[in-house]
Amino acid sequence: MIREISGGKSLQLLKGDITKVPVDAIVNAANKELAGGGGVDGAIHAAGGPSLMQELDSIRASRGGCPVGSAVVTAAGTLPARFVFHAVGPIWQGGTHGEPELLASAYRACLKLADEKAVDYLSFPSISTGAFGYPVDQASSIAIHEVIQHLSRPDSRVRKVLFVLFDDRTMKAWSESLRILVPA
Repeated sequence: MIREISGGKSLQLLKGDITKVPVDAIVNAANKELAGGGGVDGAIHAAGGPSLMQELDSIRASRGGCPVGSAVVTAAGTLPARFVFHAVGPIWQGGTHGEPELLASAYRACLKLADEKAVDYLSFPSISTGAFGYPVDQASSIAIHEVIQHLSRPDSRVRKVLFVLFDDRTMKAWSESLRILVPA
């Protein structure tokens, strides 16, 4: 499912494996310790090779991790990309602990990194909706809104954003949010 946003910029949903899609930058749903984990984080580290963790070790040594709502960048190792943006989304606590703003901030941090690194084509997973328990329908609306806002800016270098979604349930929720926010 593809939607044109503004000035030739587009947003697309794809069910698949984010580690297999060639893009300029892949977003990883990381934890604040930048210590690797399961789910998409584990898959990206496995596909990207040990150089990702080596760079994250250096970042941890200098910064101590990555705050929730932020992102850091590494090279992509053996992934089909130039960069990995390791974004830290919130753990769902019922929605009353600033989770929506923290999730939006994580997406904005990646989009800002994309502009800084001259990324034209960026892929995102569904941040925080796996082990962190964020409701997929709410997370998808926040993410799509942030991407639309960014792509609508004339100074955005990003031309195409691809959300690579893991399963049918997630794809359905994201498709519904996209249909509502960007009607065909």
